[in-house]
Amino acid sequence: MKTIKGPALFLAQFAGDEAPFNTWDGITKWAADCGYKGVQVPSWDGRFIDLTKAAASKDYCDEFVGQAAANGVAVTELSTHLQGQLVAVNPAFDTAFDGFADPSVQGNPAARQAWAVEQVKNALSASKHMGLTEMASFSGALAWPYVYPWPQRPAGLVEAAFDELAARWRPILDHAEDCGVDVCYEIHPGEDLHDGVTFEMFLERLDGHARCNMLYDPSHYVLQCLDYLDNIDIYKDRIKMFHVKDAEFNPTGRQGVYGGYQSWVDRAGRFRSLGDGQVDFGAIFAKMAANDFDGWAVVEWECCLKHPEDGAREGAQFVKDHIIRVTERAFDDFAGGDIDHAANRKMLGL
Repeated sequence: MKTIKGPALFLAQFAGDEAPFNTWDGITKWAADCGYKGVQVPSWDGRFIDLTKAAASKDYCDEFVGQAAANGVAVTELSTHLQGQLVAVNPAFDTAFDGFADPSVQGNPAARQAWAVEQVKNALSASKHMGLTEMASFSGALAWPYVYPWPQRPAGLVEAAFDELAARWRPILDHAEDCGVDVCYEIHPGEDLHDGVTFEMFLERLDGHARCNMLYDPSHYVLQCLDYLDNIDIYKDRIKMFHVKDAEFNPTGRQGVYGGYQSWVDRAGRFRSLGDGQVDFGAIFAKMAANDFDGWAVVEWECCLKHPEDGAREGAQFVKDHIIRVTERAFDDFAGGDIDHAANRKMLGL
């Protein structure tokens, strides 16, 4: 068994225009002060990283990682959630997602997609330069508008969407293989990869590509009423990243999974700061330890009630308290002895 690394913090929700959240030096010092040992980096945020330069220059990456280390934290992974989203966008979402792209390609879906592919590849190259072995991303979505359709979906619509999704991602995953980096898709509503079945549909079309893996986040499963503990055992060989995020689901006679178009605070399903929701993290960390997961436990703070800085500081201690330092020996070894084949046969009457 292996011991999970952590705690680490995903910086996306904390980036801002005021110190210490507006520079790489400032935010890494702040994260360390909160009790974190690592940080996951939103690769789209130019306040922290120049992704083009990072893809081209190992010296730049060494300086980037070195500054974080000098401030007390490791770089755990790069994230390409926003760029990955743009690899596959249904036209229904063109306007909504256009702001994720560079202004030079906004309003041009084909150019925007080509830009997104290059961005994700750049992040993989940068990850290699930094000595990282995983990268977080979203799959994007072509079929999502038809997830619960009326009228019924035309025959072959979903199959065509997943064929295209796999075709768009295969060259990226081949580049990931060249870089020695796993692409870990956050399984998430709004993405075509939103549960285990859809991940399997994607993986099948990729012929089981070794670099196609999962980012496990139980909060998104709670809100789908999916068994998040069973999921760990089913996909233990593909789960290569872990977001520690809490949630609660309290359906009423008025609303359930879909939330009735309400704000986050008024939905039946809500994200909460660690320890304030319903996720059984004791069971999750136990399964992760038993399954030899040795990646980082990364806090992703999203809460409809609590201030983010409070959630961050509480989250660091929460993860520390849940990481299991795995044992190197069985608890009953004291009563054992060396193998005696003759005695064993005698005990079996042989």
